[in-house]
Amino acid sequence: MASLLLVVIFCFEQEKRKVLSQPESPLLDFLPETDCGVVLTGSPGRLREAFEVLGQKKIKRLIISGVYKDTQLHEIFPQLPFYPEIDPDSIILEKISGSTYGNAVQSLLVAEALKCKSVLLMTSQLHMYRALRTFRARFPPTLPITPFAIVNPVKEIGLFDIYFETLKSLCYPVLNIVLG
Repeated sequence: MASLLLVVIFCFEQEKRKVLSQPESPLLDFLPETDCGVVLTGSPGRLREAFEVLGQKKIKRLIISGVYKDTQLHEIFPQLPFYPEIDPDSIILEKISGSTYGNAVQSLLVAEALKCKSVLLMTSQLHMYRALRTFRARFPPTLPITPFAIVNPVKEIGLFDIYFETLKSLCYPVLNIVLG
C-alpha cells in the first residue's frame, strides 16, 4: 500500500512539474501572425491580452470561448469604441462550452466555419499545459495551434490552484478518451 502511495505521489509531482513548466509567451512584436485566436475565459487578464493581440493585427479573428449565454460584446469589452483598429465583426462569442474540453470542441467548430488555417490559443500560463493538450487532441493535425500563455500574476496563484490544475491535468486524458 505504501508503494502505491509513493507511485501516486511521484506521478502527481511529475505532472505538477509539467503544469508549472509552461514558458512565457513571446512579446507581441515577435508573435507570428495567425488566422484565428481562441481565448479561454475564466481568469483575469486573458481577455485584455487577447484584445491587445487582435488590436496589434497578430490575429484576423478572435474567438472568445466559454462566454455566458446572455453576454454581449460591449459587456466583455466596454472600451471597444476607443479601439478603432478593432473591427467588432472580427470577434465571435462562443457561448456553449463550459469546460476546457467544451472549449476545444466548440472552438473547432467555429474555427472550421471561419476557415482558419492556424490558431493562436490564449489562456493563462497555469492552464496552458492542459488546454494545449486538450485542443491538440480535438483539432486535426492540419490545423496548427500556437500557444500564447498569459502570465498569471503571482498573487493570484495559490498552492490550491496549482494542485487543482495538476489534478485536472492528470484526469483530462481519461475524460478526452471517454468523451470521444
